[in-house]
Amino acid sequence: MSRISVPAALFVTTALAVTLGGCGGGSGGSGGAGGAAQEAPRTRVSVNLTGERAKAGAPVVVTLAEGPRLQQVTVTDDKGGNLAGEVGADGKTWTSLRPAAPGTSYAVEVRDTDGGGAKASFATAEPERVNKLTLAPGRNATVGVGQPLSIVFDHPVKNRAAVERQLKVTTSNGTEGSWGWMQDWSGKDRVDWRPKEYWKAGTKVTLKAELNGIDSGGAGGWFVRDYTTGFTVGRNQLVTVDLDTHRLKLLRDGQVVQDVPMSAGTPGGEKASWRGKTVLMAKEGTINMRSETVGLGDAYDKMVDHSMRLTWSGMYAHAAPWNAAYFGNANRSSGCIGMSDANAKAVYDAVQVGDPFEITGSDAKGTQALNNGYGEWNLSWADWQAKSALR
Repeated sequence: MSRISVPAALFVTTALAVTLGGCGGGSGGSGGAGGAAQEAPRTRVSVNLTGERAKAGAPVVVTLAEGPRLQQVTVTDDKGGNLAGEVGADGKTWTSLRPAAPGTSYAVEVRDTDGGGAKASFATAEPERVNKLTLAPGRNATVGVGQPLSIVFDHPVKNRAAVERQLKVTTSNGTEGSWGWMQDWSGKDRVDWRPKEYWKAGTKVTLKAELNGIDSGGAGGWFVRDYTTGFTVGRNQLVTVDLDTHRLKLLRDGQVVQDVPMSAGTPGGEKASWRGKTVLMAKEGTINMRSETVGLGDAYDKMVDHSMRLTWSGMYAHAAPWNAAYFGNANRSSGCIGMSDANAKAVYDAVQVGDPFEITGSDAKGTQALNNGYGEWNLSWADWQAKSALR
């Protein structure tokens, strides 16, 4: 698309007024019947963004300096998208509802109520840095009732309120929820959307992150695209783990469907398990677990079956046949929730990513941190809402 540098004022030319002569139809002259075509007065229109390196992040504003009213303004980008906008009550100013994005060429077309029109174009400067994000859960996933929406950003987000305003969550049943900001376990900025209470089974959730043209602020860079994802909430399931009675129970629709003995982390030190409400992050199957990866020296190096990740720090529920002597009567693991092969397989096959695990009891080293997996359910609703940038 060719790009025309837009001057401070554009001219919208109205229809030409033609003076018609009498019936005689002679050749032209100063008093001839043909008359002279006269151009009607022109209306001046200005656009706030001009040139080849206009500053991104501001709405496009088209203003009539004089003349008739604006009838239609179209602003099209070089990717085929349109910037929607609205004409003000006085009919003289049109403002886009979203900002101009960086590194983008725009074509402006104006029509007025007298039938006149004009075209122009401008381009915004390329961004020095681009911010991207990672969304969880994945598109079209089916998840448990505890799964939050989670966004981790590649670069820091200083303008959190501006970003949060562009994150639009809709649900099939009007679920109440709120965004909350934190630093992810990886050290990156992260924002999660958590319902007030666990999701209802069957809820359909959609996120539209309309971030194109939003500045992260500081050294975070610009967002240069929008994101959309959606998921469905599956069965109503909950896992309870009692560190004192050494039992794990799986409840479905409030009814216990599995009740198995287990052995959790050895109390009194770093090998103890975390308590609190966590969420099943992933079903990882058979994996290699090494103690040095969680700061426990060379205590173990094992292939472990039916592994269900609960925290980033390495707490899992999994098969632990080597600990069979302690199932149901003592906590003697290195921090995980161990079960027999058969029981671990049964639980693994039944649970969904996003199922809540509610861990209670005195044999714990504390409550799971907010960012150590999905720890937001350990906050009251009021405390969670306070983590929104818009509160």
